[in-house]
Amino acid sequence: MTAAPITPPVPDRAEFARLADPYRRELLEHCYRMVGSVHDAEDLVQETYLRAWRGYPGFEGRASLRTWLHRIATTTCLTAIERRRRRALPAGLGGPADDVVGPLAELPESAWLEPLPDALGAIDRGDPASIVDDRASLRLALVAALQHLPPRQRAMLLLRDVLRWRAAEVAELLGTSTAAVNSALQRARAHLAAVAPVEDRLVEPDDPQQRALLDRYAEAFEQADTAALTRLLTADATWEMPPFPTWVRGRAAVAALIAAQCPSRPGDTWMVATGANGCPAFAAYQRGADGVFRAHGVHVLQLVPGAIAGVVAFLDPSLFGVFGLATVLRED
Repeated sequence: MTAAPITPPVPDRAEFARLADPYRRELLEHCYRMVGSVHDAEDLVQETYLRAWRGYPGFEGRASLRTWLHRIATTTCLTAIERRRRRALPAGLGGPADDVVGPLAELPESAWLEPLPDALGAIDRGDPASIVDDRASLRLALVAALQHLPPRQRAMLLLRDVLRWRAAEVAELLGTSTAAVNSALQRARAHLAAVAPVEDRLVEPDDPQQRALLDRYAEAFEQADTAALTRLLTADATWEMPPFPTWVRGRAAVAALIAAQCPSRPGDTWMVATGANGCPAFAAYQRGADGVFRAHGVHVLQLVPGAIAGVVAFLDPSLFGVFGLATVLRED
């Protein structure tokens, strides 16, 4: 009697959920770098896990589960990018404005890069070197610059320089040669070095001096003290506020923009500290005539020692839900 062939066990999908879930946050970061939107990235991670769950019975383990998931996430992002417009920051659309008086034009939400809440990231706060690498790879300027790269070149750069894949692995995933990958990487790195150079020094927002600086920033907004605010800025500080493409450079220009476009009285603004893209950030609430503070925008700050070098104020209340913040506060 011939023995029946042994059928290999089908991988348990419940086991897949347990093994795959620890990679969810780093997959979110990867998708965010690819598409520049936290909302889109969350959708793409969900699609990645659905595809992986369906394909898990055929997973043979020739690569690690982490690598396999990143392969699926990358191809999912590349497919999605074909249907989406490139996202940007105002400084990536043109030069600084000379005149900020009068109504400002708006661009639709889909045109803009979005901030990534630190609470959603995968930064390993037990490893200082990992903290530096993760913050650097999530800087708004870098993520914005990535969006200017062709999608496949963007994927090559992230897989090689952030995930540390071998060139041969990247080539195999993208169906190209190792030589082509290396050539594309040279062009991508040159582009990023020109438009989004890495800061010379990581500024720790929890340092007492920097914490005092952030406290003064919040107080200046809450007291509607533009003069105090501009004293915190470097001489060539930038100020951007999507959905408006208008942006400015320099203390005087920032003061003029705020005076013309963001007038307020002491007590009309409430700032709540948070973090985004490895940088300090604030959620700004504005008080209405009924005394209720409502979500207004998320300010992401670029710090240098002792000063603020740049602010991107995302005037998008829908971001508050992503940050786990209430959209309405009442003054008690």
